[in-house]
Amino acid sequence: MAPLAERMRPTTLDDYIGQQHLVGEGAVLRRMIDSGKLSSFILWGPPGVGKTTLATIIAHQLHSPFYTLSAVTSGVKDVREVIEKARNSRFFDAPSPILFIDEIHRFSKSQQDSLLGAVEQGIVTLIGATTENPSFEVIRPLLSRCQVYVLKSLEAADLLQLVQRVLEKDVELRQREFDLQETGALLRYSGGDARKLLNILELLYEAAPREGKVVINDRIVAERLQQNPLAYDKDGEMHYDIISAFIKSIRGSDPDAAIYWLARMIEGGEDPAFIARRLVISASEDVGLANPNALLLANAAFDAVMKIGWPEGRIPLAEATVYLATSPKSNSSYLAINQALQRVRQTGNQPVPLHLRNAPTELMEELGYSEGYKYAHDYEGHFVQQQYLPHALRHEHFWTPQPNAQEDKMKERMNRLWGDYKKQP
Repeated sequence: MAPLAERMRPTTLDDYIGQQHLVGEGAVLRRMIDSGKLSSFILWGPPGVGKTTLATIIAHQLHSPFYTLSAVTSGVKDVREVIEKARNSRFFDAPSPILFIDEIHRFSKSQQDSLLGAVEQGIVTLIGATTENPSFEVIRPLLSRCQVYVLKSLEAADLLQLVQRVLEKDVELRQREFDLQETGALLRYSGGDARKLLNILELLYEAAPREGKVVINDRIVAERLQQNPLAYDKDGEMHYDIISAFIKSIRGSDPDAAIYWLARMIEGGEDPAFIARRLVISASEDVGLANPNALLLANAAFDAVMKIGWPEGRIPLAEATVYLATSPKSNSSYLAINQALQRVRQTGNQPVPLHLRNAPTELMEELGYSEGYKYAHDYEGHFVQQQYLPHALRHEHFWTPQPNAQEDKMKERMNRLWGDYKKQP
């Protein structure tokens, strides 16, 4: 018998669960299907949210020839063969054949190039499915010919609706009585993935005693699965989404959110060195001169994690996370170096003023190297005004102090030294 996930695959939109923003009444894909006019598109979303099922339903409802390719096993030759079949099956009044490509992000550039002509000429209507951001993984010419529709992880209500449907309608499971005592672990281990949910249900059914009810509660689910439900692919979309949420929570001065995302990464099996590196970057980029100690503490946390590892490494990471999140923020140094780099690229290799150049040889002295240089330590307060920037850039500003206690002191000192900071002589 086919696996439960295959047995319960819906064949109509009425049986399709979730993604109401795309297939609900009046939604974009529903309108497209109802009109019978389908354009090429890419379905982007996590595993188990119905991408393949949706493509199959669309082809069935439009009575279109349906061809499928897997990017894992297909090459350019396979693509061309399918396109030729689609060309030969095309009739004047018939809808365009649909070519569904699963995991289209795995297609190479040449494989994606081979699709362009057929999509452009309407020989096939392309439906691609991907778990990765199409902006990075799909070539621009192909992306410009397709709409991108985002599918979301199934919500708890969707998953519970699916559970009830399975227990009532599946030819195998409906023969047994189920005692659904708790659903927390079931939903947590599923992670918004319908296929995973159905696989778990099937496992619980097969592992249950042959007599009596099939009991489902959090303890039984955890015992049967014995795996980390929060693990994620470190090269996948969720990896980048969670680290982004972590850094933005620190930048936004929300220690609770920052600690939550840190916990998600730890439970998901993230590399502690990766987390520590991002804390060091955040200390420089987001806290910066508003609290220079932040960089010291972040770097100390990095060293501590490298020395002690898991599980104790979570403690210095948490300490640094809370410290950075609760610190005043400034990105003045970040903006200053970016502005300076942009100016360097615009102005090229400006000459170093002669008085700033080193003069290790007699010839260099004769040429005026180092002549007129004022040694700051020879002057009161260890400061003397002189030009340090190239002549063409002598009035440029790169660092602009931001309003916080630390930089207010720096600005006050610069104004005291330079007058109206910062007009160099």
